[in-house]
Amino acid sequence: MSPDHERVEYAPSEIESGIYKWMTASLIPRAIAWVSTVSADGVDNVAPHSFTTVAGIEPPTLCFVSVGAKDTLANARATGEFVLNIGTGHLLHAMNDSATDFPGELSEFDAAGLEREPSRLVAPPRVAAAPIAFECRVSGEHVIGNCVMVFGEVVHVAAHRAVLAADGLPDATAVDPLARLGRSEWSRLGEVVSLNRIRYDDWAEGKRSG
Repeated sequence: MSPDHERVEYAPSEIESGIYKWMTASLIPRAIAWVSTVSADGVDNVAPHSFTTVAGIEPPTLCFVSVGAKDTLANARATGEFVLNIGTGHLLHAMNDSATDFPGELSEFDAAGLEREPSRLVAPPRVAAAPIAFECRVSGEHVIGNCVMVFGEVVHVAAHRAVLAADGLPDATAVDPLARLGRSEWSRLGEVVSLNRIRYDDWAEGKRSG
């Protein structure tokens, strides 16, 4: 085995820097749920959550994970609604600013200088500059230790026309989505590769991706 392929082996409890930092530095890039909510007292909130994904199609469901008891989680539980906004490269600094642990009575929209946009079906506002926003109603949650995975059924989708391709779907390059890496690292999209899945009949006839 070459030195480049020599492995180090750990039990999670043996990692000096902690398994959280190892996982976030390895499972990259991670999409970011820029979640806007409203508190029971009417204060709006927006914060990034970098553990997020599509959780279902029928009904359409998205999810994000709150690591610890964050305002986003408290608001989603109190009102049953949230908006998952897609952040972009030019919004990097505003998104990072919105991750600051502001007191609950202070809106991140105001602190980060973000313009609000009314949602169509839910109370939390959208981030006006976000090219895509999914309005969601909370459909459940799953607790894992000190983390809570919040599920939301998508009830409305809004997108800037400028980021839509000819087929009506978002164009990845036009969206220019942000992603999280490890430590304090962020990334943008980079090279986009299009590669069709191979049907078995074609595979059986010798077709390969390469």
